[in-house]
Amino acid sequence: MHYYRYESAEVSCCYKYLMFSYNIIFWLAGAAFIAVGFWAWSEKGVLLDLTQVTRLHGFDPVWLVLLVGGVTFILGFAGCVGALRENICLLKFFSGVIGFIFFLELTAAVLAVVFQSQVREWINDFFLANIKAYRDDIDLQNLIDSLQRLNHCCGAQQPDDWDLNVYFSCNESHRSREKCGVPFSCCLSDPADTVVNTQCGYDVRGRPKAEWSNHIYTKGCIPALEDWLPGNLYTVAGVFVVISLLQMVGIYLARTLIGDIEKVRFNHY
Repeated sequence: MHYYRYESAEVSCCYKYLMFSYNIIFWLAGAAFIAVGFWAWSEKGVLLDLTQVTRLHGFDPVWLVLLVGGVTFILGFAGCVGALRENICLLKFFSGVIGFIFFLELTAAVLAVVFQSQVREWINDFFLANIKAYRDDIDLQNLIDSLQRLNHCCGAQQPDDWDLNVYFSCNESHRSREKCGVPFSCCLSDPADTVVNTQCGYDVRGRPKAEWSNHIYTKGCIPALEDWLPGNLYTVAGVFVVISLLQMVGIYLARTLIGDIEKVRFNHY
């Protein structure tokens, strides 16, 4: 008497729900980013007056929040629905986009190392353009202020970079109260101060340069970043490795599910 063993391929529930759990977090995070982005956008009145978009000459952080939120939401949706519905097209879309993003990150890292001087020049021009547009957008203003306070820096290369901004320029043709000054985020912080003095940077650049260091940070933000990177290289590399591993896990789960689904479908024919 012969016994036959029938093997039937099936989709692994473990991988299926791991894939779902992996993506539900990104799906919800993407929705939160989009909600925050639209809220910030509406607070500036841009939703009511789209012509304001064309007036902004610097970087608007809201666009970055919306972009990250949109991409995260779409990928999370594709991963969740693709796993639950065992949809090969959605799973291939998810793994393909994640792989493409990983390739872009790797390419950007290599190019940044190879073309260091060009990248430094581009970052400098980018920072100067945003200094010029400092008062055009409240989110940009808060971003620059946070960057200067956290890194104890002022301007791109030096405090005089703020001469590019019409409000802080030393040009004698205007009468701004902030003339020849810098934003309050450039001022030396005093732990004893309980209230932020937003006028601490007034007229600072009208004084002799030897006195500047008594009132404001004199190092530019780009040199400050260059000094920070060598001491925190392992931290930066660790973050990159963790992000890369998360992306690889997502691709592995998606490709494994695709393989299981294709085997099940093949056995049905």
